[in-house]
Amino acid sequence: MDELIGRLATKASIDRVVAEKTIGIVLGFLRNEGPSDKVQALIDHIPGAEAAIAKSNSNGGLSRLMGGGLMAVGSRLMALGLGMSEIQNVARELFRFGRDKIGAEQMGKIISGTPGLSQFA
Repeated sequence: MDELIGRLATKASIDRVVAEKTIGIVLGFLRNEGPSDKVQALIDHIPGAEAAIAKSNSNGGLSRLMGGGLMAVGSRLMALGLGMSEIQNVARELFRFGRDKIGAEQMGKIISGTPGLSQFA
């Protein structure tokens, strides 16, 4: 997890705490909306990912009010102070990291199998 947090913080120019929260939000979204077996393989390759997802869900009341899907993820990330260009940078870096961990083909299946995600690839 530290490797991914560091990469996001550097590449997207965001604080490490925000990077960790962002990872939990995005992985939680992928788990809910993407192809579950492929997403789980990615999560399994990121030590600490389960804890980050759980932590991102701990503010459940606010999350439930925002609904689901990509728009809710965008709203949650903007609430952390991220702008659209930072969100795009975060997504691209997460996809690069995923390709490094589970391969381009598997990451491609996650991207194509998750509604709305291909616009960030």
